[in-house]
Amino acid sequence: MANITFTSPSMSRDKTVYAVAGHNGTLLAVAQKEGIKIPFDCQDGECGSCVCEVKLLEPGKQQKAHHLTDKEKEILVSLGKISKAEIEAAEVGDIPPKYRLACQFIVRDEDILVSFSGESGVTL
Repeated sequence: MANITFTSPSMSRDKTVYAVAGHNGTLLAVAQKEGIKIPFDCQDGECGSCVCEVKLLEPGKQQKAHHLTDKEKEILVSLGKISKAEIEAAEVGDIPPKYRLACQFIVRDEDILVSFSGESGVTL
């Protein structure tokens, strides 16, 4: 079970939703189901339009890195949102990167804050 708080200048106020870890699919799917308009074009990790910042909201809990798909790595590197060292830290040290693609991020059992600009491919 996870509480996901979405925040964006494009929203009138933050919105927190409840999601069952792994059962709701991607972060983008959860947002769409709840009427939260994270920009996207392809939904397949190829364009980078759904880039967002993800922060753990549980003090004292160690966030685990979520699997980065090859497409996601390539797009985030090309956007300058993640370095090769951060990819290695995620894969080897289980340290999550700050930025993710909403269409690739699978919801887990963690309370998170998701920040997005509301503009395609632009982060806060």
